[in-house]
Amino acid sequence: MQRLRPLDEQECYLRCYGWVGGDDAVRVRRPGDDEPEGVAVLTERIRLAFEARLEGRAEAA
Repeated sequence: MQRLRPLDEQECYLRCYGWVGGDDAVRVRRPGDDEPEGVAVLTERIRLAFEARLEGRAEAA
């Protein structure tokens, strides 16, 4: 296969890893940061579901 032009480092990185940034980036939140009430409730539900799944794995083993 013949390339039409050589790729620079930035183009290679973007082809391998995709765009990093913008609205789709992960943001780390610290306890005490202002957050909507719905986010706190959802976070707690995820934590409880994860703990229940871990307990289920321990009982099955």
